[in-house]
Amino acid sequence: MLLSDVFDNTVRKIKTQTANVLTLANLGLGGFAIIVGIQGQLHLSLMLIFIAALADRFDGMAARKLQVESELGKQLDSMSDIISFGVAPALLLYQGILHLFGYPGAFFTILYIGCGAFRLARFNIAENNGYFTGLPITAAGCLLTLSYLAIPFIPAYSFIFIILSLSLLMISTFTLKKV
Repeated sequence: MLLSDVFDNTVRKIKTQTANVLTLANLGLGGFAIIVGIQGQLHLSLMLIFIAALADRFDGMAARKLQVESELGKQLDSMSDIISFGVAPALLLYQGILHLFGYPGAFFTILYIGCGAFRLARFNIAENNGYFTGLPITAAGCLLTLSYLAIPFIPAYSFIFIILSLSLLMISTFTLKKV
């Protein structure tokens, strides 16, 4: 085997795994956001969720640019998204304010995660003709995370409305053009 063949094989392997590495970075950042959020470091959790959103943005771009889109990558992306934009933002808001509502706060936290999982499952089995059906979980997760910053400024019950609204928007059937 020639050195050029070894080099070509190495480059091909790196190329095919670049998007998956970014997807796993998204997942790792989301997982870390959950851990630090449970430990009470809510501002760090918020920052990690937004960095995960950047990794999520770049993984799809990398897959398309390198022409390495795959069914495995699509599934891995969805599993990462439920962690980074489903569980992590829901727990951030729960730790930040929803815990004050007791079981109803826990219910709406879990409802949001369930709606996010439903939305991702529906996305994975649907024909995607340049449109999203319902609010993408990444957008919902970023909006929910951003709402955390409003805790000192708006009434606590507003967050029940915010998390319920985002949950329903994710499972709704309206369509949005992909950008």
